[in-house]
Amino acid sequence: MLTPLWLLTNSASGSNSDAAVDDLVGSLRASGCEVARVIRFPDEDLPTRADLEKAGVATLAIFTGDGTINAAATALEGWGGALLVLPGGTQNLLSKALHGDVPAEAVTGALAGAQRVRRHVVRSDHGVALIELLAGPGAMWADVRESVRDLDLSAVAETFSLALRETREGPPIRLVEPNTGKPEGYRAVLVAGGQRQLEVEGYDFADLGEFAAQGFAMLVKRNFREGPHDDIGCYDKVTVESEAPIALMIDGERREGSQRETFTSEEFALDFLSTRHAGS
Repeated sequence: MLTPLWLLTNSASGSNSDAAVDDLVGSLRASGCEVARVIRFPDEDLPTRADLEKAGVATLAIFTGDGTINAAATALEGWGGALLVLPGGTQNLLSKALHGDVPAEAVTGALAGAQRVRRHVVRSDHGVALIELLAGPGAMWADVRESVRDLDLSAVAETFSLALRETREGPPIRLVEPNTGKPEGYRAVLVAGGQRQLEVEGYDFADLGEFAAQGFAMLVKRNFREGPHDDIGCYDKVTVESEAPIALMIDGERREGSQRETFTSEEFALDFLSTRHAGS
């Protein structure tokens, strides 16, 4: 049973105009899921597990970007309901993993065949990555992307300069457990969840062309993984080290780590609704 259903939106996310939210409420209603309440973050607080349990909510639909999805989901770990993640941001990586690269209306139209699934995530001391965690000087580009999204030209110039300098000159990040990859390390290490083991990739810039390709992937395509990289391998746990505190980007949101960080693969204690195979 998918109802009672609450809807969480974020006006700062890529697709969350009032008209888009109204259309989504209508498409959910057409699929048999009347929206009992709309929560407009950040004007309203994210719902807590106690809020949802008190109201008897069966499904929390989330129409936001990956960062807000992460904040809402991690606060609800252990809740007995299910999250319906809809494409409401710029990258929509979790929605794509659960439903494919389709618009929100296609997801709501397939809810009759939706299945509850559990996902493996990347667990760190600084938070859980539902999709991916980027570690190393390259994670500084998340600050540039944020300033571009806010259309703050002075911040764009400042964060771009800092990210450029840190990516080219900052101490590299090395994989020490397991001892693999380039001995000299990388400008960034990507640790992806979704499978039982972590998928690890290393990013470096041998020349200006590779650096330009990576910047294009990050700022224009909004996908760091489309840049040049090494496929390092799949592991249950990885530990990385650097000579300076390690910059982190967790599902697109910046964090500051220590000089040694460990990341593990764990099953996340929360159900997600997936329509990827609905009707197949």
